[in-house]
Amino acid sequence: MTTFYYSPSVNGFYNSDVYAAENLPLDAISLSKERYEELRDGQSGVKRIALNANGVPALVDVVVDDEQMAANRERYWRDTEIARIQWLRERHRDELELSSPTSLTAEQYVELLAYLQLLRDWPQSDNFPDQDFRPVKPEWIVEQINP
Repeated sequence: MTTFYYSPSVNGFYNSDVYAAENLPLDAISLSKERYEELRDGQSGVKRIALNANGVPALVDVVVDDEQMAANRERYWRDTEIARIQWLRERHRDELELSSPTSLTAEQYVELLAYLQLLRDWPQSDNFPDQDFRPVKPEWIVEQINP
């Protein structure tokens, strides 16, 4: 008969069909099959597993404060912005390696690299996650993206 376990230290499940008892984390807690399925299936964006006051794994609501939500949104914006423009850097590098005429001037390329670095550093800024202080995109980038 399979025994299921939950380990708080790794936030993961184990079962005796795959893991021998000596290979389980020291904090592994034995679960019934029903409890295992309830915990496994109950995890979502709004629920997570945590130990209750009795040290038993339970589903609890995920609480995210407004500041964390704002930071998450800004990181998403930043990551999306980097993904949207990094092809410009790649194209310029490829053109240089092929000894082809470049689509960007040397000055534009330096501005692009500086903007990418500002985006990478944005989460460490004192003004993060205030959208009013986002790194400012050089205007010519818009023309390259939407000709």
